[in-house]
Amino acid sequence: MTNSTLSERVERYTQRFDEAIARLTKAKPLVKATYQTPVFQAADELFCSREGIAALAERAPGFDEAGVFSGGGWADPARLQPPLIRGSLEAGGVFPVVEGLSELRLLALAQGRSEHARITAAEARAMLEEGFALNLDLLFPQHTEATRALRRGTWLEKAERLFAYLGEELGLSNLGEVLRTEIDAVCAQRPINTAPVRRIISMLGRVPGSQADDLGMRRYVDAVFGVTDLARENEALADYRAALLEQPSAQLAEEAERFGASLRDTGLVSRHHAVLLRALRKRAPELLAPALGLNASGQAELDEQREFAHQLLKMALLPATCQAIYGFAQVLERSLLSRPAVAAGLRRLVDLDLSVTARKALLSQRAPHEGVTANQILVAGALSVLGQPLGVGQGRNPTCQAARGISLWSQHAPAQLLELVASAARDDLVELRFEDAVLRSDRLGGGLARSIDPDLDPVSLVLTSHLDRLYDEMMRRVALRAEDGHKWANPGLYGHWVSHGFASLLDKVTGVVTDYEDFVRRFYATHHPSFNDGYELIYPNPVGIFVTNAHADLLGLHAVSIQRILRDPEGALRVYFFNPNNEGRQDWGQGIRPSIQGKGELEGESSLPFDRFTSRLYAFHYNPYEEGDAFAVPQSTVDSIQTLARESWGKSYAWDR
Repeated sequence: MTNSTLSERVERYTQRFDEAIARLTKAKPLVKATYQTPVFQAADELFCSREGIAALAERAPGFDEAGVFSGGGWADPARLQPPLIRGSLEAGGVFPVVEGLSELRLLALAQGRSEHARITAAEARAMLEEGFALNLDLLFPQHTEATRALRRGTWLEKAERLFAYLGEELGLSNLGEVLRTEIDAVCAQRPINTAPVRRIISMLGRVPGSQADDLGMRRYVDAVFGVTDLARENEALADYRAALLEQPSAQLAEEAERFGASLRDTGLVSRHHAVLLRALRKRAPELLAPALGLNASGQAELDEQREFAHQLLKMALLPATCQAIYGFAQVLERSLLSRPAVAAGLRRLVDLDLSVTARKALLSQRAPHEGVTANQILVAGALSVLGQPLGVGQGRNPTCQAARGISLWSQHAPAQLLELVASAARDDLVELRFEDAVLRSDRLGGGLARSIDPDLDPVSLVLTSHLDRLYDEMMRRVALRAEDGHKWANPGLYGHWVSHGFASLLDKVTGVVTDYEDFVRRFYATHHPSFNDGYELIYPNPVGIFVTNAHADLLGLHAVSIQRILRDPEGALRVYFFNPNNEGRQDWGQGIRPSIQGKGELEGESSLPFDRFTSRLYAFHYNPYEEGDAFAVPQSTVDSIQTLARESWGKSYAWDR
């Protein structure tokens, strides 16, 4: 397209955009949705060129007044969440266009060209920078002729053009620090699915003025691409294998120590690590323990279960499944191979006759040349989940209930979890008893997720759709009961580990907040050690929370699990909880920011002071036989929590008094 033709096209669609905006501005609020479509159609054409994006950016200060975002999820910029940008850009239809316009609105706010009562310029800039960090491949794309051809004319091409414009306009001086914060936080939580953070680490070198050494990120880069000089000098895995076979014993021991230390430090694993373990299994098995960074318990388990451990290493820990090495080390430290039922469950997966559906799903995220089978992927995934119960994540799926179940079973019923995995992978069904009925997932429709986004660990990929349908059916069956259906569905899905006592602060029929003071007192009387007669939490407690943004406005309801309630190193009582979205460091407003490290958290846990957590709670289970003295909870404590609740999520609900 010549420059004159491009200019004419931009001018034509800019005029159409302006005309559409004028009509939208004049439209009454109730019919604005009708007038938004022509705006989006013209904007879609303008996103095809930098000149068109510049024209849209120039007009961005007027988007809100015109009603471009009225009635949709982008209406309030303070409620936007950078981790959702990618999903919107990939969703198709009108969503990428609206997301693009939203980014240009944030740019105008960050540059001070417009103002909004709900968000400051600094907050807008922080949102854009976090979006950059989470989508570096759009900010710094690397194309071959083949990939260029595939991108041409797609929204991906438009997204890359948009991010290039945003980067030029906003500047990237702070991006290095944003990246370091993001990588540190993600790795501290030790997720099983490390693909997103690996993408960020692999692109560190593309960030202007932010070399990995300058950012203190070298340990992460090495963990992904090779910890030692020998690994870096032999990038090809075959060359590294050959070099290992020639190393003297002393150097081989140092190699093992270095890889083991990196594994424990970062939670990340390189393909070279898998090659090292496979070489050590043959040449120096006594070095496997240091190469895995095992503690005394793990080393004892490795020695006791040597034959089986070596079989698993040979079968499942390949370069293509290298991240499972971290889970494998944790499995050994949990002494799970010594449990006959768990060992039998893992052996079954090795040669399980997988269904076509399961095989296709497991192989969907792997390149054909990687030489890995669906069974190997599944066994590696099982090792990861068994070793990292709090590393399970829901990805971009609305399936926190399923992730919570997989995590709970991994902790307290690993053999049962493997039974469920085998049934789902072999028979395409999961069967659970619920009250007086046996529910089979293969005979159920519904579910919260219309389709499952495949960016999950292998176990979740196989199980999630089944658990989602089963939970949805349980909720449907109890829909007409007077109380919140979670009272029955949670123990129905998760099992006898869930107490049958249940408290919810929302009236099911009216949606009104009822008896809030009693709700708070009951939580204290059943969970706070000063008021519950000293009963400790034995199993994870599935609870419901209100998630709020940095302005303390309600974003939605979410399912988490309370793992522990203990004093932190400074003596403050904290609730340690598992968050299935693997995002435990959000700002919930009112100074409430969950901590993920430094306050006594275990890997994968988030935590909050007890009263802060209570202020965001809306439902919990409890054992009625272990309830203490609710009346003893100070009125000042209850009043303080109620104030936090009323001034945050409580603004979205009516209260009974």
